[in-house]
Amino acid sequence: MKRHFALLGGTTSFTDAIVALYKLIFSFTLSEGTSLTKYENEFARKVGTRYAISFSAGRVGLYGLLKAFGIGDGDEVILQVPSHIVVPNAIKYAGAVPIYVDCNLNNYNIDLDFARSKITKNTKAIIIQHTFGIPVDITEALELANEYGLIVIEDCVHALGAKYKDKNIGTFGHAAFFSTEETKIISTTMGGMITTDNLDIAEKMKDFQKKCSIPDFWLSYRYLLKFVLYYFLLHPIVHKYTRYIYEFFGSRLPLPRPTSAEELVGKMPEDINQRLSNGQALIGLRQLRKLENNLNHRRKIAAVYDRELKSIGLMELKYPQDSEPSYVRYPLWVSNKDMAVEKYKSYGVLGTWFTSVLEEAVSPSYGDYIMGSCPNAELAAKHLINLPTHPKVKVNDAEKLFKVISNLVSVPVSKDKRV
Repeated sequence: MKRHFALLGGTTSFTDAIVALYKLIFSFTLSEGTSLTKYENEFARKVGTRYAISFSAGRVGLYGLLKAFGIGDGDEVILQVPSHIVVPNAIKYAGAVPIYVDCNLNNYNIDLDFARSKITKNTKAIIIQHTFGIPVDITEALELANEYGLIVIEDCVHALGAKYKDKNIGTFGHAAFFSTEETKIISTTMGGMITTDNLDIAEKMKDFQKKCSIPDFWLSYRYLLKFVLYYFLLHPIVHKYTRYIYEFFGSRLPLPRPTSAEELVGKMPEDINQRLSNGQALIGLRQLRKLENNLNHRRKIAAVYDRELKSIGLMELKYPQDSEPSYVRYPLWVSNKDMAVEKYKSYGVLGTWFTSVLEEAVSPSYGDYIMGSCPNAELAAKHLINLPTHPKVKVNDAEKLFKVISNLVSVPVSKDKRV
């Protein structure tokens, strides 16, 4: 019998699901409680910063950070593509202007030479995204930022646990934001965290957190219910069938969705600024305690994909010297994405981050992106697939899953024409 793989929920264990189920049945402290402070303290300790402040999503933390740094009307913030629509949304919500730069095709991180060409007198900050958990060349990025006096915000949505020169990603910039949404390194269904060593910024972020709404009992209940259901419905044996049920019901399901309809068209939902719930923090604590084992597994599976790439005569991903990626997923360039998805579907769900230069956006134009301005990212959106690295994937599985689409794997071809 073939094993079937789900990319979502791969970090969650059976005991995590049982604890969440118990909390659903017997707890009345789903919204507020002591787990929140414990989770924030443990997150800061794991990352290696003095402060960590939680929110309902990483995008909420980013918006708060931009305001805390005084970034607003007319200021420019540099970010790379491919990214997710919620990142430029947060910049625009703050009143600032997103300035897009292209990616390198050897690891899908920011092209810092391109970034330099986009810096103006209005540029106030640069967001460095560690795509797929592969660290940016921090030394070069900080040199650029220091030269122009830019605020550095690390986008660590994919990169919890990644390292650069023996230091954790998330400790190099003035601040960083993380996501613990269901597809990330650890999962609290939805959730985000900002980290910083700056006392002034931490205090401003705590004030912002206090102004964010507390999720009511029903919303907190739905977050944990989704956590439990995802564990069981996304089990490799049943996911082949439950995926169709999930897609059929779509927005009619009572479970919280990761991105609202307003966000997909660049608008700011009225209720976006929310705190993390206590029930989610409890689960986050459990998963943080298993972080090292989680990361070791992902690195072992990524090494399998590296080896398989070499076996067919292709170069593996290029990582900055002295870096350790966290591998939220393993990116591959294929000649025909649609064909790869079709071949793979008998075995599992193939990851397709990024299907657009601004993932999930109805159109990149809703993020004020101009088509043609970042050709490498646009090519990546047509050719990138990503393979699972989560703890449910075994070494033998990884070898077999790679071979399913190995004849479609090819070398990225860069384009130099940029606007």
